[in-house]
Amino acid sequence: RFLRPHRWRLLGAIALVLIETVALQLGPILTQIAIDDGVRANDRSVIVTVAIVYVGAVVVAALLGWARVSYTGRLGERLNEQLRIRVFSHMQRQGVGFYTEEKAGVLLTRMTSDIEALSMLFQEGIVNLLVQIFTLLVITIALFFYDPLLAVITLLVTLPPTLVASLWFRKVSSVGYLRVRDRIADLLSHLQESLAGIRVIAAHNRRARNLVDHRAVVGEHLEAQVNTSRANSLYAPGAEMIGIATQATLLAVGGAMAASGRITVGELAAFLLFLASFFAPIQTLVQLYNSYQQGGAAIVKLRELLGTEPAIPQAPDATDLPPIDGAIELDGVTFGYETDRPVLHDVSLRIEPGETVAFVGETGSGKSTIARLLTRFHDPDVGTVRIDGHDLREITIDSLRSQLGVVPQEPFLFAGVVRDNVAFARPDADDAELQAALDAVGIGDLVERLGGLDAPVHERGASLSAGERQLLALARAFVARPRVLILDEATSNLDLNSETQVERALDVVLEGRTAVIIAHRLATARRADRIAVVDDGRIVELGSHDELVAQRGRYAAMFETWIRHGGAA
Repeated sequence: RFLRPHRWRLLGAIALVLIETVALQLGPILTQIAIDDGVRANDRSVIVTVAIVYVGAVVVAALLGWARVSYTGRLGERLNEQLRIRVFSHMQRQGVGFYTEEKAGVLLTRMTSDIEALSMLFQEGIVNLLVQIFTLLVITIALFFYDPLLAVITLLVTLPPTLVASLWFRKVSSVGYLRVRDRIADLLSHLQESLAGIRVIAAHNRRARNLVDHRAVVGEHLEAQVNTSRANSLYAPGAEMIGIATQATLLAVGGAMAASGRITVGELAAFLLFLASFFAPIQTLVQLYNSYQQGGAAIVKLRELLGTEPAIPQAPDATDLPPIDGAIELDGVTFGYETDRPVLHDVSLRIEPGETVAFVGETGSGKSTIARLLTRFHDPDVGTVRIDGHDLREITIDSLRSQLGVVPQEPFLFAGVVRDNVAFARPDADDAELQAALDAVGIGDLVERLGGLDAPVHERGASLSAGERQLLALARAFVARPRVLILDEATSNLDLNSETQVERALDVVLEGRTAVIIAHRLATARRADRIAVVDDGRIVELGSHDELVAQRGRYAAMFETWIRHGGAA
């Protein structure tokens, strides 16, 4: 499928291979002419002419070889680029659940070493395979032309043992190379996890133990590599021994035929030269088969990845969501990450345009799941989620998310500069808009001291405090101008001072928008128009802060506990 758009370029490469192969195989024919018509006839002009033609053929073959390698190299890199983009695009279309189930290291392996193995298979494998096959075909025709009996002996001595050895190697190596790809993925996964969690590893004094674990993973990869190398070390010398045995047999039979006058010395020399060339492509094919098995394992893994359908498919007849007012409705929603374990049970709620509703509850009660359903990271198993009366399953995902803003509990900042991060949702925003957003959330002066919009941001915003990262995330949401804003515990990991700053920024960002707040601390929840108390996947209380406190129910108990622990300070 990837090669189809490049079929004409491939035909051009095949044409170069054909001409190069013919030019390379002129040597034995010219040698036979030089011996029979030059040396034996003592005709120096024939020898000189043959030598000149031979040199010319070698030069032509070298130029054609250079052209082929250059041509196929460019084509291979182009295919490599397209495959990387295709795989990356496919991964971008996957739902959030896909990334919780797949290890990051496994996905990195698919994007890097697997694609590299496939690229090498094309650049050094497929085209080289054509070269060797054409070479074998030309040589086989030449062998039958010089002497059919010797040609038949060659095939009988060579093909059966080579076929048996190849079938054995295919069986052993195909399993082995799949195991190698899996071990590479495990290795990268452990490395990525160790780098991401280095602070936790250091804090818990796990460096020595982590090294032991990594050594074990490396050992498993080494064992898989050694097993495939062991199979290859048996296969390659075996094929070489078959070639030597064939040459010895034909030297004896051909020598007897030349002595009896059935063939000339020049013909025998040409036949033996062709025979030597006959085994070179066979040995090359042995090595190519090894490369093919590696590339084949990569193909299997990439096919599995590309065959993964998005968990949240977009309906073929989905329509774009028109500009919305921000009314949200959950109608009898039941949902579970696993089929037999619902997280939400028959949840129904309507949020009016411009209203702020905070969801509170214990960890695991299901409040964050509601936010994921609103952004359509998941679809409900039962019931419907609507925005302005539109079923989310009937509208395009892009048009939905373009009108939503999400500020997660741990905001993600990309390596680059402040400008890129604040303008992430709206790359067309000008500097004045970006600066206004920074000022609105109260971080403009800090950014100015750091160097302004071009101030560097390290990976994941590591050089900034948790509060500063959260304020930048709020500025990003402010620039996006969403009609609906979803905040997932935006203040839960902050100290008191940072929380106060973020709460102040929230007042600005939430103004005039429908807001859904997943609240862990009640300071944010009490500012909401309404509060929904979630327990075991159900909304058990709903009302304003004052109403719920007056009811003396679960929210009131949570609020009293919060007050006793200094929450109102």
